[in-house]
Amino acid sequence: MISKTNVIEFVRNADERGTLTAGEYPVSLPFEVRRFFLVKDVPTGDTRGNHAHWKCHQLLVCTAGRVEVIIRARDGSKTVINLDNADRGLHIPPLVWAQQRYLTPDAILLVFASHEYENSDYIRDFEEYVALQPTSNVPTL
Repeated sequence: MISKTNVIEFVRNADERGTLTAGEYPVSLPFEVRRFFLVKDVPTGDTRGNHAHWKCHQLLVCTAGRVEVIIRARDGSKTVINLDNADRGLHIPPLVWAQQRYLTPDAILLVFASHEYENSDYIRDFEEYVALQPTSNVPTL
């Protein structure tokens, strides 16, 4: 599961007027965006996420501060990715367990999602996630 995540570098243009960072579907956005949300004002050191999705893809972009993303595989292995600028994002596909730890008080995480919010799309129990069959099929988009 861990190998399915990938960091995406966005196009960055900087000059005396400032910096413009851009991404386009399907090159830097690997799915059509149906929803977005911002997470901010999270106390330093606290975590959010702690779930996987059955069918929703997400792209996480840290627009301010620093956020650590912990990806956990069913076998117990972990990968940690630090997001600390808006010039790159982390694509988290379905059936990947992710947790975000907010490392600075000014951290703002922008999340693009492939689906509207649907509670039934969430896998919130890690033991249930671990028990999933390795051949679990991801529902189509």
